[in-house]
Amino acid sequence: MNLVLFVSVLTIASLPAHAKKNCTDQPKEKWMSVEEFKKQKEAEGYKIRKFKQPGTCYEIYGQDKSGKKVEIYFNPVDGTVTKSK
Repeated sequence: MNLVLFVSVLTIASLPAHAKKNCTDQPKEKWMSVEEFKKQKEAEGYKIRKFKQPGTCYEIYGQDKSGKKVEIYFNPVDGTVTKSK
């Protein structure tokens, strides 16, 4: 019984690490191109060190306009922030 509980807890605990981010329900045809998105964010003062596209989000690692390190998830349709760390 304890082994089953232990395996269940491990399985549940690992789910968020493998879950894809969901920033929009719009089809990819409505998303900004990666180039357009990067230009928009750089114009807003972000310095993009790394770009990713997990799930239905655009994600950047880098710095904001004040030089603070950021990890931010964006809606790829309109570029709004959906989550930041």
